[in-house]
Amino acid sequence: MAKHERGLRFQPTGGSRAPQIPVGKKQRLTIERLANDGRGIVFFEGRTWFVNGALAGEEVEARVLGAHGKIVEARTERVFTASELRRPAPCAHVGRCGGCSVQHLPHAEQLALKQRMLAEQLSRVAGVEPQEWAAPLSGPEFGYRRRARVAVRWDAKAKHLEVGFRAVASQDIVAIDDCPVLVQALQPIMQRLPGMLRRLSKPQALGHVELFSGTSIAVLLRHMAPLSDADLLILKEFCSFHEAQLWLHGEGQPEPVEADSVLGFRLEQWDLELAYRPGDFVQVNAGVNAAMVAQALEWLAPQPDERVLDLFCGLGNFALPLARQVREVVAVEGVQAMVERAAANAVSNDLHNAQFFQADLSQPLTDAEWAKQGFSAVLLDPPRDGALEVVRKLATLKAKRLVYVSCNPATLARDTVELVKQGYRLKRAGILDMFPQTAHVEAMALFEAG
Repeated sequence: MAKHERGLRFQPTGGSRAPQIPVGKKQRLTIERLANDGRGIVFFEGRTWFVNGALAGEEVEARVLGAHGKIVEARTERVFTASELRRPAPCAHVGRCGGCSVQHLPHAEQLALKQRMLAEQLSRVAGVEPQEWAAPLSGPEFGYRRRARVAVRWDAKAKHLEVGFRAVASQDIVAIDDCPVLVQALQPIMQRLPGMLRRLSKPQALGHVELFSGTSIAVLLRHMAPLSDADLLILKEFCSFHEAQLWLHGEGQPEPVEADSVLGFRLEQWDLELAYRPGDFVQVNAGVNAAMVAQALEWLAPQPDERVLDLFCGLGNFALPLARQVREVVAVEGVQAMVERAAANAVSNDLHNAQFFQADLSQPLTDAEWAKQGFSAVLLDPPRDGALEVVRKLATLKAKRLVYVSCNPATLARDTVELVKQGYRLKRAGILDMFPQTAHVEAMALFEAG
């Protein structure tokens, strides 16, 4: 950030501090460029302003959401001079709901922004560029989200139950009756959910609600006090009307009201069905997830006689398709419950050449018994923190090919430094548009040894 700090002023000892900018203040600004998260940036009166909903070159009126030190966070209230790139926001809740921060950009420009983010991180942090850039992997820009968490809060003063999504940069709840990014199967539930919840006798005891769409539709309610028989009946009737499973999360783990309820999703190309439970990690975008798995396997090019390692395997999203193509898959996950569910998914799909292990993947793998035989290829899909300790020792596994699926270009770039040190070359990279209308970037990279 040092090269962008023009205009910043540092007070000598004993000097007066610049007054803090109050929340709610409106300021007219001309946006200089876009930040990596899609917000507009302008340097104004010694401070760096990050403005939601603004594009480079625009003159806007921004309302302050918060300020700390030399940083001001704001949102666009009015556009005086619009960029040629600006489009009308497709969602009526733009600027208030915190979910879709770049919907005022055409989808092609969203993809270009994400591509620049990935390229900048790889260049600035790792000093590399892939030998080949892959085309962005994308799907429909709306109607893609098959999971959603709905915020619920009782306003005791107003005696009103708030239901919706979190607002931009606050804990406020924006009432939502129509969310364009939700899959169609969840739209009727989203529309009728607030009215149903307000009929319950103890609204102050409600937590959040989660919606799921896969092989089944499901509604999960988090509650902090036992539900009355009357409330349970209301919930059951609501779910019955929408042909959805009802899951409850009180003390302990989420449980279905009907004991035999099973949630899952299909990977049609490999004739696989993976079961999961609320709380398990599942990609929200079914179409891009399937395309991502197919691209990962294409890049990894697994052969029938090979032994392949899948790190951070989760429910088996990559491991089970891999098992269709290779001699043996070793899949590793940090959470024991997920290891057990992934193993069960393999059995239910009649796959017996995949082994599943629990391991602390924040630590090197050199002492693991299953790692000692080595692997022809490795696939890893770590969380946002990346996989620094794992990649530091990957060369000891003697894998010639490595596919890294990332949900954070910054940690991908950091880990790329380690892989290059071990003799791997970055052959190919590209973005995965898992979350259209947001600035969130997922990426895939192919590395090959020496």
